[in-house]
Amino acid sequence: MRFTPSPSPTAAQPVGGTRHVDFNPVTRVAGGLAFHTVIDHDRREVVESAAKATLFRGYENILQGRDFRDAIFVSSRACGACGSSHAAASASALEMAMDIQAPPMAIAVRNLLLAIENLYSLPHHLFVLAGPDFSEPTVRATNPELWERAQETLAAGAHTHGYARISDIMTALTRVTGQLYAEALHMARIAREGYVLMGGKYPHPQTTVPGGISSTVDTSDMNVVMLRVTPFFDYSRKAVAVWNDLIDFFYEANPRYREVGARAPNMIDLGHWDDPWAYDASYDGASRWGEARWATPGALVDGKLVTTDLHRLHTGIEESVEHSFYEDWSRGGGEPMSDDNLGNRLSPSHPWNKSTIPAPGSPNVNGKYSWATAARWDRQAMESGSYARLWITAVANKSPHRLFCEPTGQGMRLSIPQASLPATELEWNVPQSWGAFERNRARAYSFVHAALVSYDMVLVCLDLLRKGEGQISTHYKAPKGSSLGVGFGGAPRGLVSHHIALDGGEIEDYQIVTHGTFNASPRDSSGPGPMEEAVTGTPLLNSPYNESYIDVLRAIRSFDPCMSCAAH
Repeated sequence: MRFTPSPSPTAAQPVGGTRHVDFNPVTRVAGGLAFHTVIDHDRREVVESAAKATLFRGYENILQGRDFRDAIFVSSRACGACGSSHAAASASALEMAMDIQAPPMAIAVRNLLLAIENLYSLPHHLFVLAGPDFSEPTVRATNPELWERAQETLAAGAHTHGYARISDIMTALTRVTGQLYAEALHMARIAREGYVLMGGKYPHPQTTVPGGISSTVDTSDMNVVMLRVTPFFDYSRKAVAVWNDLIDFFYEANPRYREVGARAPNMIDLGHWDDPWAYDASYDGASRWGEARWATPGALVDGKLVTTDLHRLHTGIEESVEHSFYEDWSRGGGEPMSDDNLGNRLSPSHPWNKSTIPAPGSPNVNGKYSWATAARWDRQAMESGSYARLWITAVANKSPHRLFCEPTGQGMRLSIPQASLPATELEWNVPQSWGAFERNRARAYSFVHAALVSYDMVLVCLDLLRKGEGQISTHYKAPKGSSLGVGFGGAPRGLVSHHIALDGGEIEDYQIVTHGTFNASPRDSSGPGPMEEAVTGTPLLNSPYNESYIDVLRAIRSFDPCMSCAAH
């Protein structure tokens, strides 16, 4: 972290005036992120910010000109945390471009792999990446008065998580030595064991192919996977209890914690977990099979649901490079695609019209300063995450799959089967305000959601096997002629879409849009990206004698930034 200018405050004198503060690098995030801020110490808040993706990966360029069979295995390397999601989105894009329909068992197994990926990733964020920001060493240093209060505050969820006081939770969140930190690492191993039984390896699966899955799956495999999934019934409800207690404590101590990382709830998700019988990979049918997903696609603007139509979501996506280290591809000539094959208008800035042309340079917050593009939907800065998936599914109230997860229009009712703890029902409700703390709370409920979908998908697979419908792939031939495809996918951190143009069996163009492309985007002509907007206005609620700026870091990390995905 660098300060400009940098007067040295004494232990008896708080910092004053306006300072440029650079967090470079931001630690405990995936990939390279630097964050520039201007902080007004007299007002005790952030007044300017800029999110800088500091690395270029170039996977879109690597894929150009390669054989179509390389797409899945190369694109999954775009991220070491979201590899399964990229592989599945790439497979879907190829299936659309090549008119391949995977059998129901293949889709159910893919769903199971994607759900299990959440069982590793979400607690990793809650207890390894974001959790230490709320740990005993951090709170002691930044807010000693909060630590004293935590020692005297009983935890309402003690009967679920086992920690008597809030201070005990904070101690358990301590990096490396904390019980919650260590437990998250242990549970990650269990989730990955379940994944590799079908995926071959993690994070870059070997068995996801166009038309299905390349491994055989039988009842014994499903029983072994079941043993890896059921421990997450108790663990996910424990995560909810921990974060409910922690967040409620901070709000009661100071209601202004609701302002940390606050912004309007403008969100987007492409849905997740296809219905094995509805999904046919067709672009024409995307609106139909999209709304049949376990998690409903959609867009929220100011917390209000705007659409659940995958066609509208897809055609509304644009990428700007005004403040990114890329050349504007539209200046290269050529006629952009004006509409999709249904007549929906496409912007020249849509991924199907985009080319990736790196233009490195020195960062300048008034010019180009990031290797991420500015992804927008309907010209608006939208955030994406597992919480957006939960929120949209809840308020859309369209999901046909309600065995364990029931949308109510105002929230999501989650019915957890018995494991070591008795069966219970939890309910997440749309929050009254939206900021860093509510992102973490909703992500904890999303963890429960993913555990229940994992279990549901095991049951679907077992039922298909019982009926003799265990076919896991469809034969296909190499493509001829020109074709387009898009894979509408999702990762634990949010949406993933892969856009492909094929010329025969060769990849003519390949574009990836991710949660990180939205969340960590730089400014465009209309304003800042979501993380920039959330950090600007964040109050400094730590001790005025402390320079850690912990609430700025809490705001940034609440997005679970994945810069590998952002700068793919």
